[in-house]
Amino acid sequence: MRRRDVVALVGGVLASWTFPAHSQRPPMPVIGYLGSETPDRYASRLAAFRAGLAETGYAEGRNVAIDYRWAEGRYRRLPALATELVDRQVSVIVAPGGAEVALAAKSATSTIPVVFEMGGDPIALGVVDSLSRPAGNLTGVSSLSVEVSRKRLEFMGELRPGIKLFAAAVNPASPTANSQLRNLLAAAGSLGFELRILEASAEQEFDAMFAAAAQMRAGGLIFSSDPYFAYRSPQLAALAVAYAVPAITQSRDFPLAGGLMSYGGDFEQSHRHTGIYAGRIIKGAKPSELPVQRVTKVEMCINLKAAKALDLSFPPSLLSSADLVIE
Repeated sequence: MRRRDVVALVGGVLASWTFPAHSQRPPMPVIGYLGSETPDRYASRLAAFRAGLAETGYAEGRNVAIDYRWAEGRYRRLPALATELVDRQVSVIVAPGGAEVALAAKSATSTIPVVFEMGGDPIALGVVDSLSRPAGNLTGVSSLSVEVSRKRLEFMGELRPGIKLFAAAVNPASPTANSQLRNLLAAAGSLGFELRILEASAEQEFDAMFAAAAQMRAGGLIFSSDPYFAYRSPQLAALAVAYAVPAITQSRDFPLAGGLMSYGGDFEQSHRHTGIYAGRIIKGAKPSELPVQRVTKVEMCINLKAAKALDLSFPPSLLSSADLVIE
């Protein structure tokens, strides 16, 4: 056989072989992220989630992909958005931001792992049946935000000694509304306060809520724990200033935006834990092997500039308890 015939034969054989291309590497795992609001409202929470994910060795775009779905404040969209993520056959669904998101993810799948984050009791809300050994496909993180709603009333009473009338803001659409309302009314009774309930489940109702609190000359407006309120802290702070109403919410975003004070769970810590759990599940852990984490840290934030504008002075007991004081 002539040399050029041998070369031609080898070339033909090589051409018939298929070499693996760079694009044929195994696809990256995909996290389905189900958000009740918009990316800008979730910004600080997303940063904490990505930090937790990084602790397990994952970085978005490098070795894991994240497929986002945003309800943009329209919580009725959550079940359909959760179903979209299930249809994408993602590796794990992250459902942060309250019971509404967790329950939507739970109703959409019984097989894909789900990591939730909420402020209420996941057992009482029917999300899991056990904290230490959650059966099924869900696990996650729960903070004390809902449980401490009554403490906000106590703190406002310390700030406004001698005043007996206060108002409470409640979102009737929240799964935790009834339990929080019972706790607030019980706390008011034990403290000798009269508590009037103001309901709001849409942004258009916020103005009337603050107007009502100002008209009744309430000593303060105490917000129940609800993600819908927390994600709208700048708007609530602006209205509190406009109506000169002392108010306390669950989120530090409120005093940072100019509101008076906040008391609630550490959201950065709870969202970081969701990132850690998502990474561990991608590595092979099962939700039933990961006990529901309880974030027990509760933080108080105070805005002294807002207090001065309201002609209020914080007692030393509250100032010494604050985790953040804004001068």
